[in-house]
Amino acid sequence: MQESWLWPLAVLAVAALATYVWRFLGVLLSGRINPESAFFAWMASVAYALLAGLVTRMIVLPVGPLIETPLAARLTAAAVCLFCFLITRRLLPSVLIGGGSLALWLSLSVS
Repeated sequence: MQESWLWPLAVLAVAALATYVWRFLGVLLSGRINPESAFFAWMASVAYALLAGLVTRMIVLPVGPLIETPLAARLTAAAVCLFCFLITRRLLPSVLIGGGSLALWLSLSVS
């Protein structure tokens, strides 16, 4: 039973090694990577597509407390958020205003 304290340390060491190996490789390769390459344009497109898919899923097929909100409220909040972003080109204020519109909708529908 004296070796029972070694197991958590071994797991921590393997996790740290897995993390730091990739960071080390990133530092080594960062000077040789062209951020304007077609590969990075493709990676950005994939990242945006994944984000759009996740947001769409949250609106159309929500889980958790969002299930209780009407679809019209979620769609309206998303439209308000998108409209604010198109006007301001600022993400954080747009998300806050979109979330605020959802909260306002829900508070008005409860009363």
